[in-house]
Amino acid sequence: MTHAEFVAAYRDGTLRAAVDRDAAARMVSARLMLPVVLLPLFGIAVALALVGRYVVGALVFGAALGLRYLVRRTAHGFVLQRALADERFYDEALAAGLLRLK
Repeated sequence: MTHAEFVAAYRDGTLRAAVDRDAAARMVSARLMLPVVLLPLFGIAVALALVGRYVVGALVFGAALGLRYLVRRTAHGFVLQRALADERFYDEALAAGLLRLK
């Protein structure tokens, strides 16, 4: 199915697209380089706790965990919206098995 047919059928409601949530979370985390962002945040949180700023350190640690949770929770929607908007990404998502058409 071509990208134009996919978009038209999805918008009409005649096609359902399923996104593998775990694979989407891994792909989005990798593309955002999430570990490169989270590791320094966790390090800052530990450093703040070691110098006595426990509350601020806990808040930074919680914010880092919240960011990770947010990315994982919304990754499937990102993949679907990006597949609808970008033909190249649609082809990549189908080939990688992120997107299944029903």
